[in-house]
Amino acid sequence: MTKLPLTIAAVPYDRVRPIIDGKVEVEGCEVNFFPLEPEEAFHRAFHSQDFDVTELSSSSHILTTARGDAPYIAVPVPILRIFRHGAVYVRADRGIERPEDLRGKTVGVPEYQMTAALWVRGFLADEYGVRAQDIRWRNGGLFEPGRMERTDIALPDDIELKPIPRHETLSGQFEAGALDALVSPRPPSGFGQGNNAIRYLFRDVRGAEEAYYKKTGLFPIMHLIAIRRSLVEKHPWLAVSVFKAFCQARDVARAELRQVAALHPMALPWIVDDLRRVSAVMGPDFGGYGLAQNRKEIDAMLRWSVEQGLSRQTPSLEDLIARSTFETSLV
Repeated sequence: MTKLPLTIAAVPYDRVRPIIDGKVEVEGCEVNFFPLEPEEAFHRAFHSQDFDVTELSSSSHILTTARGDAPYIAVPVPILRIFRHGAVYVRADRGIERPEDLRGKTVGVPEYQMTAALWVRGFLADEYGVRAQDIRWRNGGLFEPGRMERTDIALPDDIELKPIPRHETLSGQFEAGALDALVSPRPPSGFGQGNNAIRYLFRDVRGAEEAYYKKTGLFPIMHLIAIRRSLVEKHPWLAVSVFKAFCQARDVARAELRQVAALHPMALPWIVDDLRRVSAVMGPDFGGYGLAQNRKEIDAMLRWSVEQGLSRQTPSLEDLIARSTFETSLV
């Protein structure tokens, strides 16, 4: 039987590597893997749909699904999860001591629609009463000028979003004082290099993130794995095959993480103790795959997408995630 050729684009995470090196197969498929950074994968997914399976921005997938032009459909594989309290940087000379102090401030963000920003605005609103409408937003390239939203957005009039000058960068504007704060997954230039003018909003990032999880039970989902929608329509079995493969690859990575006699991840000196600390807060099987395990996070993102002006309506789960993966014993 001829196998279906399948192109996959994603960061070569430890939980993806077993698919890359062939330890885990995608049933019925012959895989050609493209190791890409998220920015390139997302751009190619939304502009030219270069790959059959791709790592995808959760926020952009929600908004394109809501307006009916999403080229991909997801499987419940949150391939990247990161708490984002550490993605909020402030200037030390603007009197911003608490999240509430961001009201009325000018805040930069590489893309308003990026999932990290969706989560930051979400916890600012839910936990501190600071809505997207309370902030003046500016978007543009962090280190390189000219960055634009990866897919078009049309915000309501009560949310202010303006691009910075096309020849300037967010990092440059932030250092020069044109921005009061910055929301970015990557730190701005000058941060952590003896520049006391820029610091985290949350001085104890780890403590704030652990407290957030204990209160809400939310482990933020950044990126999902998604399949070209037309391919799933033609091959209905494909969604489960892809889902199974990523579950199996994750299990390999989990087993390697717990091989404490010979560390498989980069040998950070206290990684074993850190794993114990994470397990104590989040349980031993944190970051599960599957719809049921991630429904709380998905529902929060769906709500925030509407509240923050990205989506006009909430898409159905069947449009967002392949129906065949809703119920499974694989996770």
